[in-house]
Amino acid sequence: MKAAELGANGDAAEAANDAGAGASRDLLSALSGTQAGRERAVAFKTRRVVLASLGVMKDQKADRRRTRSVALAFVLIVLLAIGPLAWRLADDLILGEHFGDLAPQLSLLVCILCPALVAAALVAGWSRRRP
Repeated sequence: MKAAELGANGDAAEAANDAGAGASRDLLSALSGTQAGRERAVAFKTRRVVLASLGVMKDQKADRRRTRSVALAFVLIVLLAIGPLAWRLADDLILGEHFGDLAPQLSLLVCILCPALVAAALVAGWSRRRP
């Protein structure tokens, strides 16, 4: 029985030595640079992923700029359209006309209604884009 135990222990020791030798061979090949092909493939894959992420980030930045410039253009157009009406309303009220007259009422209505519509459109656009 002792011979069978020695044989089993010897096989285990031999397997451990083979595993250690295989690990040291892998370590030596990694240190000597013989696995450069595998590392190069990983580096190329990483580079492709990073460049794809950079492209996505640039597209998102361009979309944000476009949205911001469209909103600014819309606000400027509304201000240019409302500006003369606000001027007329202020002029009418300074000259002593009453709020009950038709011209000041219409000017006041437009000066209040247009910014409210712009604000509603901006809130609707903002809430639509939010997930």
